[in-house]
Amino acid sequence: MLVASSSASAGALLRHVRTGRARSRAELVALTGASRNTVSARVDQLIAANLLAEGGRGWSTGGRPPTLLQFNSRAGCVLAVDLGVTSVDVAVTDLSAQVLATVGHSIDIADGPRPVLAEVDRLAQLVLADAGLEPADVCAVGVGVPGPVEHSSGRPFHPPIMPGWHDFPIPSAFGRYECPVYVDNDVNVMALGEMGAAGSVQDVLVVKVGTGIGCGVIVDGRVYRGAQGSAGDIGHIHVTTPDGRLVTCRCGQENCLEALAGGGALLTDAVAAGLPVRTTREVVERAAQGDGAAIELVREAGRTIGTVLAALVNFFNPHRIVVTGGVAQAGVPLLAGIRESVYRRSMPLAARALEITVSAAPELSGRIGAALMAIEGFLDEESVEQALAR
Repeated sequence: MLVASSSASAGALLRHVRTGRARSRAELVALTGASRNTVSARVDQLIAANLLAEGGRGWSTGGRPPTLLQFNSRAGCVLAVDLGVTSVDVAVTDLSAQVLATVGHSIDIADGPRPVLAEVDRLAQLVLADAGLEPADVCAVGVGVPGPVEHSSGRPFHPPIMPGWHDFPIPSAFGRYECPVYVDNDVNVMALGEMGAAGSVQDVLVVKVGTGIGCGVIVDGRVYRGAQGSAGDIGHIHVTTPDGRLVTCRCGQENCLEALAGGGALLTDAVAAGLPVRTTREVVERAAQGDGAAIELVREAGRTIGTVLAALVNFFNPHRIVVTGGVAQAGVPLLAGIRESVYRRSMPLAARALEITVSAAPELSGRIGAALMAIEGFLDEESVEQALAR
């Protein structure tokens, strides 16, 4: 049964077709409560703008079968940039976030914004060429960065692991595309990627465990950023260790969650335990392959992370928690540690139906999320109205 929606703007009608809530003019009329003439006129505008297309016939409930409407996901493309501490991935997708081409490369975020973003620009030109596209085809750009961001301006704000990036206007690096550029914290971007193009109406915590630790907060299917855009920065919550040890975090504080259970801490603990490893990735790979010492280190990191997540579960009462990021590729050991602490420390009612899972594709969620952020910005109601007016 379709429930009437308050808006019948062209942008709202497009969103309903894009997300599968309506497949015909008749369903749009039922969903919005608008008149048939109003809906038809706006659908015709969207078809003329190449954003919708007609295709095939639906089932008839009496009378002529309805003509089905389809979103034209090839009406343009977006660039998606997943910027990490030691690597960057750039993809070009269509307007349904289907990856058309992608490439990755090692970087050092500490090199500063100009050389790093110059490399991003080089990779962006490569993926466009691979997909047979031109800069003029790009409708929007989405960028995820590993630090706090003022979302409205796209400028990082005192990011602890991005020296030299404070207040840098990241959108200015994409001027050649002459299109909107959207920038957000990488965990919020990953959270969008986990929700997928179809979206969700659930309350979800998406926890990234990599070099740093962060949390994307999804409320009713939408990213919650807080008053200044810093919601979910759980990596700098203080954690008391059972043995009373003190570890200094990169932010200058002691015993931040990230300093005790992030990728860097995992590598430090592995070396101290005598494992022959040089990178966090090697620790994660050994755990995934069944190395007993590596498994216990990852599980202990999961327990530490779980103590913080248990407090969030009691406070926020989410439907589910999704764990992503490089360390999440260890799989079961990390998940087991997190579940152990969360289910032991959370209130029974909050944890009764709680799902805790590892992302099905942690290596892709950043790029998909960056694409979805760009697509949602480009195709929001106001932007669609402006485009049709032009």
